[in-house]
Amino acid sequence: MYYADSHEWVRLEGDKGIVGISHHAQKELGEIVYVQLPQVGQEVKAGEEIAVLESTKAAADIYSPVSGIVVGVNTALEDDVSLMNTAPEGEGFLFEIALTHPEELQSLASKADYLISIST
Repeated sequence: MYYADSHEWVRLEGDKGIVGISHHAQKELGEIVYVQLPQVGQEVKAGEEIAVLESTKAAADIYSPVSGIVVGVNTALEDDVSLMNTAPEGEGFLFEIALTHPEELQSLASKADYLISIST
């Protein structure tokens, strides 16, 4: 997994990336009660807004950690948004993306480096 400074992660599965928010981001937001997912086919550049989360504390923009084309969204969140609270780095992922610039992964943090950055 690779992490952005804005607390999104991407995990490679074959030639696509699975994207979500970190446990840390979920804790900071509190209980997530609504998610606005991107559109399949939507093209996005790294760092651009891609989704919106609403929690009991605040609304938060979610940014894509990599450039690409959205090839799928986590439709399970439409029925059970609480997956964002219980498994933000697993079943509560947001979307799948076909990377157009895989070299961007080099500018993201490893899990170990990300954990160090949020603990300081």
